Amino acid sequence: MGSLSVGIKKFLSNKNTVTILGIVAAVFVLYFGYNSRVNKAITPIKVPYAKVDISPGTQITDDMIDEKNVSSETVSDGAAYTNRSEVLDKFARTDTIIPAGSLFYKSVVVTKDQLPDKIIYDYPNGYVLYNLSVDINSTYGNSIVPGNYIDIYLKAMNAIEEGQQITTTDKIMVGKLIENVEVLAVLDSAGNNVFANVNEKGEPSMIIFAVPSDYYILLKKAGFLRAYDSELIPVPTDESLKDKPGDLKLSSNDLRDFINRVTEWTE
Repeated sequence: MGSLSVGIKKFLSNKNTVTILGIVAAVFVLYFGYNSRVNKAITPIKVPYAKVDISPGTQITDDMIDEKNVSSETVSDGAAYTNRSEVLDKFARTDTIIPAGSLFYKSVVVTKDQLPDKIIYDYPNGYVLYNLSVDINSTYGNSIVPGNYIDIYLKAMNAIEEGQQITTTDKIMVGKLIENVEVLAVLDSAGNNVFANVNEKGEPSMIIFAVPSDYYILLKKAGFLRAYDSELIPVPTDESLKDKPGDLKLSSNDLRDFINRVTEWTE
């Protein structure tokens, strides 16, 4: 037994033996490593693809999706979705058609929030979209974002009635007109989503929200009170932080009556 141990030690201490064993080990590593990479590249993986042509801006439903086997190498760069659930209920980008047979590439599949016209999906029946002009200052340095809740204040020169004549005074009137309004979108002057690219925020030009039709008419009237130097002012609230935000409602009957009084038709 002792002689066998000595023999093994002599064998392993021989430089030629060590070199040969090193070469054999390297060959085994290269062989199995290469074999593993080849097998991985040729092993099929099931991925979703478009069963039909999907038009720009269309929501991707289950009947538009099928699955097929492709080699792992085909999707190794991560450019395409590999799971059906990652695609379901998302949307085709508004400037791109997804042709039948195509994989669902991440560059052409977007969420609803990434659609520039997402606001058409997000307000109740019977409501009307309102476009409130804003700028970087009135949005508090671009800090009003979709999903926030805001109150709408009215600033105007006060007015007094003298018979059938209504004249402004030199006093400024400011009050909350409507509260708990959910912001649906913030767009720039070209109608693009200001927050579509978080690295390059655009300059806000309009806030889009929805209100009942009678509130819409009231806001429109308030916006046209140029003789009273009127201005509608968005003010952020903490409603967005609550589990159950308050209901959208009129805040001031006095302001409503003032707007209606100075905008009614007279002979």
